[in-house]
Amino acid sequence: MDFKYRNNGRMASDSDHDMYMHARRSSGPVTLGSRLSRKKEPMQYNHPKPPLTPNTTSTMPQAIPNPLLPSAPASPPTPAPSPTPHQRSPTSWHLALDDVEDPMLEEARNLFRGLDITAKENWLRSLVDECDNHTLSFLHQIVSPRLKKDPFKALPNELCFRILEFVDDPKTFVRASQVSRRWREIVSDDQAWKTLCEKHAYRRMSSDSVGSSMNNSTASVSQILYNQHLRSASPSRILDNMSAIDENPEVSATHHDSVPATCSRKQRKPRLNTTHRSHFKHRYLVESAWRKGGLMTARHIHPDQGVVTSLHLTKKYIVVALDNAKIHVFNTRGDHQRTLLGHQMGVWAMVPWEDILVSGGCDRDVRVWNMATGTSVHTLRGHTSTVRCLKMSDARTAISGSRDTTLRVWDLTTGACTNVLMGHQASVRCLEIHGDLVVSGSYDTTAKIWSISTGQCLRTLQGHFSQIYAIAFDGHRIATGSLDTSVRIWNPQDGTCQAILQGHTSLVGQLQMRGNTLVTGGSDGSVRVWSLITNTPIHRLAAHDNSVTSLQFDDARIVSGGSDGRVKIWDTKTGAQIRELSQPAEAVWRVAFESERCVVMASRAGRTIMEVWDFTPPPEDGDGEEGERPIETRMDLGQTVDEDMADVEEEEDHKSDMIDAYSTGGEESEGMTD
Repeated sequence: MDFKYRNNGRMASDSDHDMYMHARRSSGPVTLGSRLSRKKEPMQYNHPKPPLTPNTTSTMPQAIPNPLLPSAPASPPTPAPSPTPHQRSPTSWHLALDDVEDPMLEEARNLFRGLDITAKENWLRSLVDECDNHTLSFLHQIVSPRLKKDPFKALPNELCFRILEFVDDPKTFVRASQVSRRWREIVSDDQAWKTLCEKHAYRRMSSDSVGSSMNNSTASVSQILYNQHLRSASPSRILDNMSAIDENPEVSATHHDSVPATCSRKQRKPRLNTTHRSHFKHRYLVESAWRKGGLMTARHIHPDQGVVTSLHLTKKYIVVALDNAKIHVFNTRGDHQRTLLGHQMGVWAMVPWEDILVSGGCDRDVRVWNMATGTSVHTLRGHTSTVRCLKMSDARTAISGSRDTTLRVWDLTTGACTNVLMGHQASVRCLEIHGDLVVSGSYDTTAKIWSISTGQCLRTLQGHFSQIYAIAFDGHRIATGSLDTSVRIWNPQDGTCQAILQGHTSLVGQLQMRGNTLVTGGSDGSVRVWSLITNTPIHRLAAHDNSVTSLQFDDARIVSGGSDGRVKIWDTKTGAQIRELSQPAEAVWRVAFESERCVVMASRAGRTIMEVWDFTPPPEDGDGEEGERPIETRMDLGQTVDEDMADVEEEEDHKSDMIDAYSTGGEESEGMTD
């Protein structure tokens, strides 16, 4: 029988086996205890033992003479097999044979099971008192994982969704979705993202035209800047982790109404009805681009310096009016579509309505245009002086205010004047419409409330000590800004003055009202945010070094442009400056924005420049991989796209009349009247 035993990491030969059996017979029976004790003292060999020969009669092997050693080499040792990962070889025979639990420990465990809670706690407390730090650390490693519970596994879905309602940071949602499949299932539920959309106010934007509430309430800063030009012409990166939020490449349709089909760098497909999660992702990327990104495209509007008198941004068009009697129509990417020619002098007021545009200017005419074709539909005559402000109450009705002190109501389908509103004693500078009511502000220091349908003057608002330059009206309140540096809040029902907002030190020429918030801008360069509930200032922003030429705000941001040539973006809630959008210019004429676009009209190096900023996230279907980060590498503002429009040429006609108009403080000179 081939019996082999382990001895110091090598296997014994058959001769060793014979020796072992002989020694065992001579020593008598071997008990387990004696065998184990004997095994604790391993046998030591000073030299290898040769195999026994058949002639051997002695119980002990005889030494082989030295001459025989080279012819009979010893057998090489056989290495022991390596233990498997799940099987560990015993270090001694005692561990291998005695692999049973101590009966005392088993009895103690059975006794512990029979105790009540209090007795168990006392027993464990006494055991812990006997432990040293090393044992306590080992105990902590065992107990801590058993005490941890996954709430999303233990709780029902309703409670899990309730927990997610307390999460405000979208990055927390992203990290939670990477914990486990269960967490990703809960976090991906659309109800959780709907709540997050509501917390971040990611709702559908207003469908009102962006530029209509600001351009006609602007003070005569254009005239001031134009005079400065005539005197001296001076040259001059959501989130990359947000890609883990949504695996779907679609974008939400909740924001579709405020985004035109041509607003992006490439023609995009219409948005489909998708989830709140994809809507949140889209809006989050847009907000991130507003703070650190944006793709800018620049266009040279006029080869020489020209005053931009009005700017409007709609779903389909960017419309720019200049003091050279031309109106330029662009698509939302800034590509020139057509030039509307017909006015004989500078255009000072215009208002768009879908494809219809109504404009008026120094030639005293009101013109109706079809922007899709570029044709003039009607020429409305009746005013005897410059048309200074224009508004539309619906697609068929327009109201114009003139320096001839009157307002006229026009039927755009027939081109007829339906009403003439007379009552002001000086130039009508601004007007606002809400429903059937129109409110007009005049240089005679008063504002009047009119009925559009009847042409009757309902209220006269008196209180300002100087000319009124700007007005805002939301149906519940009327706000007027004046040269007397104050802003007054009126009740349209009875015509009483509810509050006088003071703080500006110069002309208040910019007003915009939204909900219970009013934002004003003045020629002192400051922008102020007011609460219409308490009629107190919320923020005082030292925005510009000179006059505020353009101002617009929404729930998230305030965008201001000044005659210091800078465009700045502010946080509406905190009043902190977010960024300076454009490269400094000589002057900023107008700024208009909506949720994903911003248009800046400025004068740079003696030329009128239009900058179109696009904050739309990069496409994810076809043009880019899903989960792509918001664009952070943008066109260098200094590397503008020089695309001079071939049909835009310099005109010097009526230049002397325009100089006369500016030099008289905005009022028309005698040479411009019939």
